[in-house]
Amino acid sequence: MTAISPATIRAQFPGVGDWHYLDSAATAQKPQAVIDAVARGYGETYATVHRGVYDRSAAMTRAYEAARERVAAFIGGQPNEIVFTRGATEAINLVAATWGREHIGKGDAIIVSRLDHHSNIVPWQMLAGEVGAEIRVASITDEGRVDLDSVRDLIDDRVKLVALPQVSNVTGAVLDARAVADMAHDVGAKLLLDACQAAPRLPIDVAALGCDFYAISGHKMYGPTGIGALWARADILDAMPPYQGGGSMIDRVSFEEGTTFAPAPTRFEAGTPHIVGAVGLHAACDWIDGIGRDAIHAHEAELVAATREGLAKHNDVTIYGPADSAGIVSFNVRDIHAHDVATILDDAGVAVRAGHHCCQPLMDHWGVPATVRASFAAHSDMADVEALLEGLNKVKRIFG
Repeated sequence: MTAISPATIRAQFPGVGDWHYLDSAATAQKPQAVIDAVARGYGETYATVHRGVYDRSAAMTRAYEAARERVAAFIGGQPNEIVFTRGATEAINLVAATWGREHIGKGDAIIVSRLDHHSNIVPWQMLAGEVGAEIRVASITDEGRVDLDSVRDLIDDRVKLVALPQVSNVTGAVLDARAVADMAHDVGAKLLLDACQAAPRLPIDVAALGCDFYAISGHKMYGPTGIGALWARADILDAMPPYQGGGSMIDRVSFEEGTTFAPAPTRFEAGTPHIVGAVGLHAACDWIDGIGRDAIHAHEAELVAATREGLAKHNDVTIYGPADSAGIVSFNVRDIHAHDVATILDDAGVAVRAGHHCCQPLMDHWGVPATVRASFAAHSDMADVEALLEGLNKVKRIFG
């Protein structure tokens, strides 16, 4: 594994410069390679896909489908198992609206956790309310991991789906997905993983993970906004009904004979897709693997350790999450609201997230309205950590 050169990588991000950007868990800055791919996609190579018979349309169709192949390779799947979506949120909603309505009914149960993002809670609440299913909530450990013993206690033959984050967007805790997959499959349930925070930094093999559904979001992994993907096992995807109706997703439309649908994954991509988004996501996958996900994870682990060590020197700072978190550190300063901390840090040139991070049940569990979250990326360096810690000293001076 080659060590990362932060200065070399940082130079590839025109949006970063000397700014201490520590909000990559919300959205990642874009390397020039992705920006260039998007510019070309909207410029000299732009055309529609799957429709035109002229050369440029055919070339763009090949580029769009090449992006599907690249995303499949990125996570260890096959191209016919990849559905392009607007992001992980739409991917999860797609599963709820199609597979969920087909397979989850009155008296069935869905397991989520108190660690989950709202995007992996609300769709299941909506489905459960519609069909009369039960939501079971797995507890978390003191260090901010999904409690596997709690999951084990909640699983029985009424459970049809377990939906959990592979990496928490608040604590950075990494899930033992294989263990959960085995638990779920033992009772005939399926496992969905929210992989928004895992995809930019962890090597991924969906077969080894044992999951059935896998949701990623392009803008978290240095790609464009408005593009993401759902991976599902081919046999599951083939049996799922369409999500939306429109162009592209059909085989034939007839008033007399009714409409027949295209095979998966095309039947889930109604209308003109986010063509250039897919091209940009392809470039993002190439860029990440050019650095190496093992190298990115190791680099971010060093920054997490340094940040936690610096924060631990303050006896009025509470740090959330495990020591081996993947690229994320959340904390609070006693008697100072997270928003005030973030505002003063911004004045010091440090961008962090402050709020509930779309994880209100987790905040309720901790009894706090919000936390400060610093999240790292391949371009982050020790100067970012030092600026954060110096900014924290400024926060404490201002508030006495």
